[in-house]
Amino acid sequence: MDHIKPDYDNCLVNLSNSVLKAFGAETSAPTLKMADKLLEKEYKNVVVLLMDAMGVSILEKHLSPDGFLRSHLAGAYSSVFPPTTVAATTSMLSGLYPNEHGWLGWDMFFPELEKNVTVFLNKDQLREDENGELLPLVPSADFHAGFKYCPYKNIVDRIREAGGNAYFSMPFMEPFPQDLDAILSRVEELCGKPERKFIYAYWSEPDSTMHVKGPDSDEAHELMISLEKRLEEFAAGLSDTLLLITADHSQIECDNYCLMDYPEILKCLVRMPSIEPRALSFWVKDEYKESFPSVFREAFGDDFLILTKEEVIEERLFGTGKDHELFRDMLGDYLAVSVSGTSIFLTHKEADLMPGGHAGLTKAEMEIPLLAIIK
Repeated sequence: MDHIKPDYDNCLVNLSNSVLKAFGAETSAPTLKMADKLLEKEYKNVVVLLMDAMGVSILEKHLSPDGFLRSHLAGAYSSVFPPTTVAATTSMLSGLYPNEHGWLGWDMFFPELEKNVTVFLNKDQLREDENGELLPLVPSADFHAGFKYCPYKNIVDRIREAGGNAYFSMPFMEPFPQDLDAILSRVEELCGKPERKFIYAYWSEPDSTMHVKGPDSDEAHELMISLEKRLEEFAAGLSDTLLLITADHSQIECDNYCLMDYPEILKCLVRMPSIEPRALSFWVKDEYKESFPSVFREAFGDDFLILTKEEVIEERLFGTGKDHELFRDMLGDYLAVSVSGTSIFLTHKEADLMPGGHAGLTKAEMEIPLLAIIK
């Protein structure tokens, strides 16, 4: 399977900084050239709608080249590493690379807490008991660990502070629209306001469906057809608007394994790995540090790249900005990154229930579209 590294001069961070530049806010990284060209005209409304996991490979798999979405492709560009919702949407929201904002993946190791935290949920990392049953989720702290240890200023606030108008339309921000129709209705309402403005909108599909049904499934295909139709209807009602539709990452069909079935790997570890099932950070006991890559390859062959912490830092895999003060402490001794369809979960139930995945270094999950609809 082809694999690539993120292009940090042509990625989501650059799109975010193009928006900041267009609205007179201070930038923190280079801009995205194809977005800059689109933003040269000062449309009354600039809307970025991020559809979770609607990558180039998903568009090509399910939609016609002559259909509404693919016919508006301005170009393909790169997600960040890992290409996963926590890292990528935070990069879009902050204008920062993952090594700068510190939101590295679904499960993050916080040195101050000495444990792995499922950061969006603010719960301890999901585990299973000796019978393979999932243990109850436990709050990680009486504060939100991610926002306490890795705070950032979002681009909506940065634009407002620069004197511009900017808004959210997403399930996690007021007024908390909880489905796509509600999200798009809010965008339509905001676009009706007379002032020039930026709107950031987000919806969790097709990612949610593809995780449990698979990106190659009939259910994913039917969903993509319906999403295209709904977005075309939405766009038809806009005026004096630049609508940019993009994704945080794409998704691929995966062969899943459970780490609990590999005692020879478990015995090497100080704690369970963090980050993602396709990008695992391992903390290794001193007596196994030299042999760990061989132990891991014995189990998984060449399905993963095995990088030392030093190699990860030297290759700037998580970004080219200034490292967050906790970044290096969040990395384990080794990072195992999938360059195949193989994923490694920490529970059997997750491995059984998640045929669709992302966070590795394959082109199919890294490449994302910039769709430009001008009204």
